[in-house]
Amino acid sequence: MVMEGLTGLSHLFVTMFLTGFGGVIAIPAITDITMAALCPGQDECSLAIYLTGFQQAMIGVGSVVTTPLIGNLSDRYGRKALLTLPLTVSVIPQVILAYSRDTKFFYVYYVVRTLAAIAGEGSSHCLALAYVADKVPDGRRTTAFGILAGVGSAAFVGGTLAARFLPTALIFQVSAVFSMIGLVYMRIFLKDSVPGGGMRQPLLKEAEEPCLEQCADDSSNRTTGTFKKLPSLGDVICLLKCSPTFSQAAVVFLFNSLADGGLMSILLYYLKARFQYNKNQFADLMMITGIGATLSQLVFMPILVPLVGEEKLLSTGLLVSCINIFIYSISWSGWVPYALAGFSVFGVFVRPSICSIASKQVGPTEQGMVQGCLSGISSIANIIAPLIFSPMTALFLSEEAPFNFPGFSLMCLGLILMTAFFLSLMIRADPPIANDKVSSNRCAPTLA
Repeated sequence: MVMEGLTGLSHLFVTMFLTGFGGVIAIPAITDITMAALCPGQDECSLAIYLTGFQQAMIGVGSVVTTPLIGNLSDRYGRKALLTLPLTVSVIPQVILAYSRDTKFFYVYYVVRTLAAIAGEGSSHCLALAYVADKVPDGRRTTAFGILAGVGSAAFVGGTLAARFLPTALIFQVSAVFSMIGLVYMRIFLKDSVPGGGMRQPLLKEAEEPCLEQCADDSSNRTTGTFKKLPSLGDVICLLKCSPTFSQAAVVFLFNSLADGGLMSILLYYLKARFQYNKNQFADLMMITGIGATLSQLVFMPILVPLVGEEKLLSTGLLVSCINIFIYSISWSGWVPYALAGFSVFGVFVRPSICSIASKQVGPTEQGMVQGCLSGISSIANIIAPLIFSPMTALFLSEEAPFNFPGFSLMCLGLILMTAFFLSLMIRADPPIANDKVSSNRCAPTLA
């Protein structure tokens, strides 16, 4: 019963598993490689924290433009055609470190990784969500999003398990091979989900104006020309105005993404400085988290969604994540992060729930746009969070800290999640859109 309506998604799941495995296997090793390249023999390195935060911010700046753009283009030209780009560019950085991990090659990797992530880091997930929304009816969409997230978590577990036992010299070679296999598999087996998609029109061909122009007050003055039908700020503002539910979900998503972005940029360096974690310990911790997330998304979410709904799952996930980070910030021993890792079974409810709530607020021909909009919000958070929390973490881990609280930046992230939790309590989902355009359901009447 759970799998009913998911026919046709198996090739997407395989693709996301292969590419996810290829990307995740490198994560436990990259902190040690960065430290070895920039600060050999040290457990605390402010330069590594700053560079990682700067890279994440630059990726966020680029992704704000590229992810909504790619998501919107996929509504017209097909998910498969646009998915090829992020999967292709993700291979290149892994190939560089597979060749050499010397300092000069690390800097080349750093630049190429930044550019590749701008083009593809958020886009592949955005397109996968849009593909699922194309194939699955509203009533089962949260379950399908949860299963997609579970496939990603399974890839996370497999990748961290492989990283735990593979020598560093082989990790990036295996990563590059799996990423390439995922790309080839997708091109051969995945069928496009957009009827008539697949580049029947050239990307530079002029087309009719976006359907959301009815919402925008200045739609009659919209410029035309190259790359028409691309998302504009007016389209995003229109979408936010048309659906209060989407607006509330977007704000919650912003705060959650701020916390996630900050955690991503600082947590591994915090653990290395506080408890001298290395590649194997990172892999162990990530594997425990991934196993819990996989079980939660593949087993618990399909059972809980019909019983309690996306809104309550969202609030539960945010509350548990908030408590988790608060305890992280006061960790007194190296075993505490291991004990907290099991609570990931609740935290992973957040993103699939928000994506499902948002997807039900637009029509079937606007799924790429709405998922691209959410990815753009996440990218904005990834600009802001590292610029704030990377310097803060470096300061409180150094001898110049204003007071002795190494986990102060984590405490601040917990407060952000607490804000997201209280905001999530106010979400009241509107009935799903049944026709093709959000504008015809909600926007036009509000302008009458």
